[in-house]
Amino acid sequence: MDGPGVTEGFGLLPALRRLDALLGRAMDTAAVVYGPQAATDPYRGLAIGPDEVDRLLSRGPGEPLFGADAPAADGPDDDRGNELAWLGRTFGLTPLDLDLLVIAAAPELDLRYERLYAYLQDDVTRRRPSVDLALNLLCPSAAARLTARGRVAADAPLVRHGLLHLLPDPNQPHQPLLSQAMKVDEQILHLLIGQSVLDSRLARCARFVQPRGSLAALPLDPETLRALPRPADGAGPGSALPRLYFMGPADTVQLSVAEALAAERGLPLLVTELERAAGAAAPLEEVVRIAFREAWLRRGAIFVSGVDALDGGSASGAYDRLVQEVAAGRVLTVLAGRKPWAPPTHRPGDPAGVAVVPFPVPAAGTRRAWWRRELEARGVTAGDRAVERLSGQYRLPVWRIREAVATARNRAEWTGARPQDEDLLAAARAQCGRELASLSRKVEPGYAWDALILPEEVLTQLRELCDQVAHRQRVLEQWGFGRVLALGRGVCALFVGPSGTGKTMAADVLAGELGLDLYKIDLATVVSKYIGETEKNLERIFEAAESANAVLFFDEADAIFGKRSEVRDAHDRYANLEVAYLLQRMESYDGIAILATNLRENLDSAFLRRLHFIVEFPMPTERYRERMWRQFMPAGAPVNDTVDFAFLAGRFRLSGGNIKNIVLSSAYRACADGGRIGMAHLVRATWREHQKIGRVLSEDDMGEYAALLAEDSRDEPLGAER
Repeated sequence: MDGPGVTEGFGLLPALRRLDALLGRAMDTAAVVYGPQAATDPYRGLAIGPDEVDRLLSRGPGEPLFGADAPAADGPDDDRGNELAWLGRTFGLTPLDLDLLVIAAAPELDLRYERLYAYLQDDVTRRRPSVDLALNLLCPSAAARLTARGRVAADAPLVRHGLLHLLPDPNQPHQPLLSQAMKVDEQILHLLIGQSVLDSRLARCARFVQPRGSLAALPLDPETLRALPRPADGAGPGSALPRLYFMGPADTVQLSVAEALAAERGLPLLVTELERAAGAAAPLEEVVRIAFREAWLRRGAIFVSGVDALDGGSASGAYDRLVQEVAAGRVLTVLAGRKPWAPPTHRPGDPAGVAVVPFPVPAAGTRRAWWRRELEARGVTAGDRAVERLSGQYRLPVWRIREAVATARNRAEWTGARPQDEDLLAAARAQCGRELASLSRKVEPGYAWDALILPEEVLTQLRELCDQVAHRQRVLEQWGFGRVLALGRGVCALFVGPSGTGKTMAADVLAGELGLDLYKIDLATVVSKYIGETEKNLERIFEAAESANAVLFFDEADAIFGKRSEVRDAHDRYANLEVAYLLQRMESYDGIAILATNLRENLDSAFLRRLHFIVEFPMPTERYRERMWRQFMPAGAPVNDTVDFAFLAGRFRLSGGNIKNIVLSSAYRACADGGRIGMAHLVRATWREHQKIGRVLSEDDMGEYAALLAEDSRDEPLGAER
């Protein structure tokens, strides 16, 4: 966009010398026009007399006060670069535009110009050049003035690109354009004098980096590599610069790729984080405009993260501005966000032409390469088995891999040791689930396999589930099954059974066996009465779980399956859609998702086919109940020999959860009595537990121990031997 007549020699110092020549000629004219008394008049510019009226009326309409041909620009100047000429070429400025910029910038460079401008404007209070003064200095005729006036209009390059600001007098409403003062933009001034200073309005959300590295050195998924431009793309003179959208979870690898793209072209990179722009000194739309201009002024590239923050609502204007800046194609542009790129279809102007580059959570092979890269970079040694486990078990983005390695090294250095494999595994696990913690409850694994008192068939299914998780990396990647599976790379299970039959405990055991965290999501708190809100709540959970490397345990699924029914109205239809959406997201989730319910009958066969495992948790038989009564009583608990576990197991058909409650309640009763846990405590606790679940026991139900219910613990400790 070359401006007509702009030459490389149009540097700042030659332009200022040219301005001095203009001002010298104007001063000579002013001395004649204003008269010798003007120099000593203390009220000059503050009052008007008859002579001044005659002088003003004697000038023709629009005739320049100092009208004459402006001197030509000087040749090249070695003391200052050609930033002014570059501005002219880049923004399509004419020589007149550049003169206007120099006139506005002069007081910022030398204060003597303030006094000269005040004299020429016949007003000691006006130290900034007005539009009228600039046109008087530059235009030889009234016609030229009228034409030149358009160079400071709102749609003219100087004003539209924010190079020149027009400042009306706040004390003079509806001030005409000619009276408004001109001020060069602060960043343009920095450019002209060779200072690299970031615009202060971007201080909270942007920074320049000197990029380094290359794409060849970055371990990237094949899908990402295929979508990236080749090193030569857009690098030739006149070639279009790449405009890319990196879609996927936020990760430092996206910035690393943007740096590599900029480094291959020798460009500085402006990193702009829109997610941090809320507290910036300018509105979001203005932040976007300023950021792109800043990258343009530095002849650099721009990386914009947090594009999702512009999607809809009050930020829609900023989204439009972003699309407009990208479509202009002035700088190499890399945008990043989690959601698909979807610019407004109604926006006028050129299309943005953005190429989408997918950045999924790295596959295990890519994670393995990143672990090795970061371990080597920090001088940490890890065994092959540890690296395999780190990359296969923990689905961490690159920035969390870096954090984990740094954390393991720092913690080991506290004691003067070198980090061990266990330190790396602990640090990796600590990086998981931080986003998910605000949407669910983390359960610390506390059970082992021997705590599960279940039929052998159920235990076998649970071990098969564990095996599938432990070996999925080998099966999916090394054996190639991952290439034939569009979905279903994770493990999706349904635990079916009455409350208290061990579903949560089984999930706990699985998480502990696999070395993963367990997050419990109560679906009763997720389901909303408002149509569409349940799906939004579920989406937030699954998005947060993408890098959690955890077992997701959806409890109280009856809250959603209980609403599934024949479609009679809109609410029935949406209730069924909620079930379908949950199962679809569970199926596409790459981790381990377990759904607990006792309403299997509300699931049709099409939904059941999506599940890898359906594990039935039956009510325990008498044999299993007796094992539970004995196991829930700790070895160190003071228990009377007279406690009849066989009677309790045979007489009361309870779930494991109920039995655990009874045992704990009886322990508190015995402790309060100061004695040992006896049958009286267990009988009373059993009575209370049945009351709690809505069952009424008779004395016949208590059999030979019915009399214990009538005993008053205030007279005699219930646990005393007889």
